[in-house]
Amino acid sequence: MTVGNQGKSEDVRKRQNLLIETNVRWLCQAQELLERISDDAYAACPDSIAPHRVGGHLRHILEFYECFLDGLDGSHIDYDSRRRDLAVETNRGAALRKIASISGRLRTEKILLADNIIWVRMEDAEAAEVPRAFLVSSTGRELQALSSHTIHHFALMAMTLRALGVEADRDFGMAPSTLRYISSRLPVNIPAEAA
Repeated sequence: MTVGNQGKSEDVRKRQNLLIETNVRWLCQAQELLERISDDAYAACPDSIAPHRVGGHLRHILEFYECFLDGLDGSHIDYDSRRRDLAVETNRGAALRKIASISGRLRTEKILLADNIIWVRMEDAEAAEVPRAFLVSSTGRELQALSSHTIHHFALMAMTLRALGVEADRDFGMAPSTLRYISSRLPVNIPAEAA
């Protein structure tokens, strides 16, 4: 079932494409980061912020995408069913392959172009013994949530790298709205002499 009253189907398709491409852009940023850092920086855990590891955060991010994509056919997403693959957490090559796979799936899953209703299992529902643990959502809403979740963990990855003495790009892990706000606060038309 498609979410009703969302405007013209071409508008929904444009919005869905924007959400897909935003998520793919974050995955490309992760790929670029992995290509710049060492194996040690990827797997290391700084004492000052243990147990944070770049690899642990990236594995977590990628497994959320996998749970989302794997649940689309049945319209039921369970983010708690992550595989927790230590190879992705400790091996940059495995992580790079996973990024490529997920990016490809995001770009080719035709079901993502419609904002279909899906059911998302409440976090830790089993331990809380929650009946009717699935909540209503949509593919668009989950793509937006995945984007925000990714940026949040990117910020933690950047902090982890800095604790290891490895500098991440200044904008890595910053939400687009935050970057726009910062940009809007910068002085405009500064004369060259003043710079």
